[in-house]
Amino acid sequence: MLQHLMRYADCISSRVSRHDFLYLFTLDIPVHSARFKRKSTSILLLWLCFVTLILSACGREPLYHSQSYVFGTLVDISIYGEQADRAAKLAGVIQQDFQRLHRKLHAWDEDSDLSRINRAFEEGRRVPVDAELASLILQAQRYSSQSDGLFNPAIGQLIGHWGFQRDMFKPVSIDQEAIRRLVNANPQMTDIQLYETSSGIEIESQNPFVKLDFGGYAKGYALDRAAGYLRSEGVRNALINIGGNVIAIGMRGGRNWRVGIQHPRGSGAIASLELEDGWAIGTSGDYQRYFELDGKRYCHLLDPRTGFPAQHTQAVTVLLPPGDHNGTLSDVASKPIFISDDSHRSEMAKRLGVDHYLIIDANGSITASAAMKQRLKWKSDVEVHTIP
Repeated sequence: MLQHLMRYADCISSRVSRHDFLYLFTLDIPVHSARFKRKSTSILLLWLCFVTLILSACGREPLYHSQSYVFGTLVDISIYGEQADRAAKLAGVIQQDFQRLHRKLHAWDEDSDLSRINRAFEEGRRVPVDAELASLILQAQRYSSQSDGLFNPAIGQLIGHWGFQRDMFKPVSIDQEAIRRLVNANPQMTDIQLYETSSGIEIESQNPFVKLDFGGYAKGYALDRAAGYLRSEGVRNALINIGGNVIAIGMRGGRNWRVGIQHPRGSGAIASLELEDGWAIGTSGDYQRYFELDGKRYCHLLDPRTGFPAQHTQAVTVLLPPGDHNGTLSDVASKPIFISDDSHRSEMAKRLGVDHYLIIDANGSITASAAMKQRLKWKSDVEVHTIP
């Protein structure tokens, strides 16, 4: 049964600016209150209505655009060439699925399925798990193995210790002894065991320090599901952006979709590229989920080997060709490359099957793989080093 879970998951499984490209970045907007949510929702609905009216009145290309907030970030769905009412229904189905996944995989909501499993791990209990979540865990185990453990969703306790399991990020007291203790506990995805029983699938962990956090994984999985759904409904042209993880379907009016790569220390794009049918792109950066303490930046991308945030990188962008789970990989692969030392990044990219990638280090120096460098169009004269 377990060997069929990935197949089961497959079966169940941008914003366009006035310059006609999408900035590729993760925008985390903390929501402080229900009042803020209601106000933001009202503004968003008015804005969407305005956009719809403008597109209709001007008789321009039939581009439907919707925006929502889920997974702690903004989600954009652009559908080209469909009637507005049909496009709205399709986008609505996707948004409902995203909300379902958000509730299911929430790392610090006590009522989520993931939290229920994490409590069982801590208490040493074996509990039932549904096929979708079991499939996600199996896939995460493979990615973790490929990355030598640098992709490690099992370090949820460490992530929580640094204060990144909440909506607001603020400086925390760095307890080196507590961090050392969590690192020495060595929570790994291999500590998780899945069992097939007569009544279904059960799960347990042999390490009580394992706490799952799919913050670096769920968006990519949702991206694959959304793209698969639109294709199954006959949609030929669309662009889906979940906080900087983007996948393209078809084209926009005879042109490839274009995305812009966000400058990690600026307000605009440093480069753009065309995103062809089925290609996916994702960026991990230190410029959205972070806090500063004593003049030093601490981002949410933790090195499981040290327990500390990686501080030698500003951003990593990966580009994936069409293929199974390439949306998921666009979310996963940038993290191990971000965390890896300079001398091991090329090897890490190869291990994960990534040929196209861009790295901006802590000093702002830019390097790119030869394949990626050929596809980029820079916004200004910059020096770009080529990774062998």
